[in-house]
Amino acid sequence: MKLRTITGAGLLALVALLVVPGAAFADTFNAANAGRLPDSVGINSIWVIVAGLVVMFMQAGFAFLEIGFSRGKNAGTVIAKILMNFSIAGIMYWAVGFAFAFGAGKFMGHQGFFLRDFGDPLQAFPIMGTSDATIEAKWFFQFVFCAVSLAIVWGTTLERIKFGVYAIYAVIFSALIYPIASHWVFGGGWLQESVGMQDFAGSTAVHLIGAVGAFAVLLQLGPRRGKYGPDGKPRPIPGHNMPLFGLGVIILWFGWFGFNPGSTLNALDGRFTEVVVTTQLAACAGVLLALLTARLRTKTFDIGMAGNGAIAALVAITAPSGYVEPWAAVIIGAVAGVLVVLSVYAIDRYIDDPVGALSAHGIAGIWGTLSCGIFTNPDLASYNGVGKAGILYNGSFHQLGAQALGIVVVFAFVFVFS
Repeated sequence: MKLRTITGAGLLALVALLVVPGAAFADTFNAANAGRLPDSVGINSIWVIVAGLVVMFMQAGFAFLEIGFSRGKNAGTVIAKILMNFSIAGIMYWAVGFAFAFGAGKFMGHQGFFLRDFGDPLQAFPIMGTSDATIEAKWFFQFVFCAVSLAIVWGTTLERIKFGVYAIYAVIFSALIYPIASHWVFGGGWLQESVGMQDFAGSTAVHLIGAVGAFAVLLQLGPRRGKYGPDGKPRPIPGHNMPLFGLGVIILWFGWFGFNPGSTLNALDGRFTEVVVTTQLAACAGVLLALLTARLRTKTFDIGMAGNGAIAALVAITAPSGYVEPWAAVIIGAVAGVLVVLSVYAIDRYIDDPVGALSAHGIAGIWGTLSCGIFTNPDLASYNGVGKAGILYNGSFHQLGAQALGIVVVFAFVFVFS
């Protein structure tokens, strides 16, 4: 079947979804008019929407980062790709993705399609913590997470993939792959509820899912022309604009203050301010250790490695950000900064990953998820999750085992489907 035929069928499917009758979103409005809407609903809804908007701005960060790492002749395609994928993800996550990800069900959600039938809007959505923000606010926040995960996949494919493939995979990823896997990890699914896996904001549920999808496509695409010499050794293909890359990193760093603190879904308990601190400290440690590691290995201060050090540390702290103390965040970020440098050099020998996503989102995502099993404070262990304290507090490997099982399961599921 020709690619244009497949793409056309996908577009027809999207149109069909749009014409399905829907119910008016009047429940919250009616409750407000009747004087039954607590002030906390408005406050928490504002916080969740603002945090979601900050995460949405990460799309600009991905765009600048990818453009910076591209060769000049191919830079223009990045924007069209990001706009299309963001739009497809929005439609699919509204239609079915959010229901699969956060509806009731151990293996797959089965309520809330088209944002309907989630129940009383004034009741806390137990799967998403104690927040009473509206369902629409929570949908938007979780949609931008899905869009970030999808963006991770495509950053690795610079300069060697047909545009239509983006659309096909975007539909499948945002409707099925991401929603089902994230449901298991932090949507009330079996890894969270039965195994006790912890992932506060998505080291596995967002970043590892995206990295595994990227790994699957890279194995099929192969390297860019000229990447490897006749002897098989990798050749550098410099990006055309490192200042744009740096701007992309700063925007992504900024976006993480919606990503992690926003995952509290609650502005009234003050917890989000603690998550701000752990997120920032980890990122700072990641930059410094990545710079130092690159300097020791290459005798130069590598701008690209400094940026990837920040991103890797932010990815790593995403899972434990709500469960660990500030001193632990520094260690988690520092280890991520070292790992990303060593991983980029190791992977580059065999796989052409222009932006280092397999390392910054994959390896760092694994480390961050495992770190919950080491550093989780018992006083924080039950917040937005059901896991136990880490090894340093109780001497038990239980939580580390739960984290490792979750990583293996998610990797296998996403890789096979991708």
